[in-house]
Parts: sequence; structure tokens; C-alpha cells
Amino acid sequence: MKRKRVPVSEEQEWVRRSRKGDKEAFSRLVEKYRKRIYNLTYGMLGNREDALDMTQEAFLKAYRSLQGFRGGSDFYTWLYRIAYNRVIDHYRKEGRKRHVEYDDTYVPSDEESIRTSPSSYFQPGRELDRKELGRVINNAIQSLPEQQRAVIVLREVEGLSYDEISASLGIRRGTVMSRLHYARQRLQEILKPYLKEGEIHEG
Repeated sequence: MKRKRVPVSEEQEWVRRSRKGDKEAFSRLVEKYRKRIYNLTYGMLGNREDALDMTQEAFLKAYRSLQGFRGGSDFYTWLYRIAYNRVIDHYRKEGRKRHVEYDDTYVPSDEESIRTSPSSYFQPGRELDRKELGRVINNAIQSLPEQQRAVIVLREVEGLSYDEISASLGIRRGTVMSRLHYARQRLQEILKPYLKEGEIHEG
């Protein structure tokens, strides 16, 4: 009896061809994920030039490491983890580690998760132009420790699920929830002057 052939997605085909040295196939993967990886690196670094450099380095590292990618996770999850690690390496080299003042083992309840939802961050009560609002939000994110910054960017900018963030960063789901909880609390404190009265508790 013949085994049923499992359909191969377009992306899986690009990965397969890339592993054989097909640069055109890899360029398709770069085109598909370049903006998303840049969003992560920029959200982590807050500097356009550094973010572009880290994005380029992440794709270069991914290309050189393709033989080690076994398909156990989604390609973009694997790629995100590479990009995150490149940013962390950058921090270490620059000596820009931040002191983390939170309990990484704490997992918030559902009620607390709703209370610290950042859904209103992008609906400011004050009339700010887009450029000023972007600066305020970016500065607020940059004030977070890098571990919190990573999860807030992946969750709120990239829209990844808790499980996807867990896989991307190589941390437990509970740790993802903990870091998000503290990141959201901190952002609320910073952005409170820009939020409408009552919006801060919306889910």
C-alpha cells in the first residue's frame, strides 16, 4: 500500500530549495518576512540603523544555519528566535543590559490579564499627531527591559499567540504571560497621561 503524500506548502518548498543552495528561493523567504523581522528588531532596539543591521544579520545567520532547521517548528518561529538572539548579543556587546525588576515566574490571572490589556495604547485621549504619538510609544517600549520588550513587540505589534512567542523565544508559556503582564503595567504607567479617562482598564 502506497503512503499518502503529504502536501508541501509553498514556503516549505522555498525552505527545501534554500537548503540546497537556491538563493532565489531564500530571497522569497526574505521578502516574506523582512518587514516582520525588522518590526521585532526595531521594537527591541528603537534605532533604525541598528534594526536594519540586526535584520540583515538575522537573515544571514538563518541562511548559514538552514541545514540545522529540521522543520520541527514553523520557519518564521525559528527565524524570530534567531533575530531575537542577535539583538540580545548586540546588547551584550554594547553593554546595555537593563536590570529586570519583576518576578519572572509570576503568572497573572485572567482578570489581571484583561486589566492590563494594552488595547487603548493606540487611542490617545490627547490630540497628538502621528509622529509625536509614535515617538511617545517607542520611548515607552524602549524603557522596558529587553525581555519584556521582546514579548510586547511580538504580541502587540506582530500579533503572535502566547504559544508562538514561547516557541520563538524558547521560554515557557507562563513566562510569556508573566513578562507581558509586567510590560503592560509599565507601559500603562508611562502612557497614562495620553489615555482617555477610563480606557486604561478596557480589555
